[in-house]
Amino acid sequence: MTDPYRPGAPEVPACGGAGPGRAGAAACPPPRGELTAALTEALAREPGRRRLPGRVLAERADAYGDDLQLALHLCYELHYRGWEGVDDGWEWDPGLLGLRQVLERRFLDALRADAQGTGDAVQALEGLVRNRTDGPDVPRFLQHQGEWWHMREYAVHRSLYQLKEADPHAWMIPRLTGRAKAAFVTVEYEEFGAGRAERVHAELFAGLMRDLDLEDAYGHYAHAVPAVTLATVNLMSLLGLHRARRGALAGHFAVLECTSPPGSRRLAETLRRLGAGAAAIGFYTEHVEADAVHEQLVRHEFIGDLLAGEPALAQDVAFGIAATLWLEGRLSEHLLGAWKTGRSSLRAPLG
Repeated sequence: MTDPYRPGAPEVPACGGAGPGRAGAAACPPPRGELTAALTEALAREPGRRRLPGRVLAERADAYGDDLQLALHLCYELHYRGWEGVDDGWEWDPGLLGLRQVLERRFLDALRADAQGTGDAVQALEGLVRNRTDGPDVPRFLQHQGEWWHMREYAVHRSLYQLKEADPHAWMIPRLTGRAKAAFVTVEYEEFGAGRAERVHAELFAGLMRDLDLEDAYGHYAHAVPAVTLATVNLMSLLGLHRARRGALAGHFAVLECTSPPGSRRLAETLRRLGAGAAAIGFYTEHVEADAVHEQLVRHEFIGDLLAGEPALAQDVAFGIAATLWLEGRLSEHLLGAWKTGRSSLRAPLG
């Protein structure tokens, strides 16, 4: 099928029309292959009124490709704010859940084969702290060579998570007890603004988007990001929606909280150099300060107590760390590969 995000391609209609619009819901992004074409056609109608894609179509899609990753994203967002015009009944539709299970299995099997970690949660956690001195490659590039358009593209890639920051991890709360629960909720409380709506981290990122002259609406750029970005967001939804994956979700959470300060410091310096506004700079300075404290809570109070009570989760925690780092590494390679040759890293370059 014609790629709808390549120059000269005809516009492909997205899903929508089966239900009323709702506050905060994004418009469905157009399909990227046979799988998402069939899925968006189904979502445009009431549950049960259109046949969903079959198992064969789902199983032959590339585990890391645009078609499968967008299909997962379409499924997962039904558990957040839904899609504009898509019937809420799709969220727990048995047929759609069966399709999602096939897609998730493909994705998880690929990650288990490709994301090689130590298998030891303690070593993996120590590695996060030991190897974070200089921060990730992309913030280093932006600090020293980044231009305004690079920073805007980076914000677009990150917007699919940052505009719902901490939401996927909140599914962990009812699955915890004791010190682990108390420590985890302490970190989440601060991510959600510590009782101040204007300090919610998702709201702070919306301010960054406006400072960079970008749309700040939730999910607005789903159409523009490639599969390599969708995969990083899909992982946390996959882990959060399944209680059995709570150990891996804890590992994912640890990566974000333990590795954030160096990269955030570099990004704040980049924005100062580029002359960005206070909201953009403030988002990253907030993470430098907050996540330095969060790291200790996450490592010792949250994961330490979690594993003391459920030692069998250690291997899952290590897998969550390895899978997160592997997917972030792929995203970094994609961004730097495009930028160092002067190309846009997005499917739909910004104006």
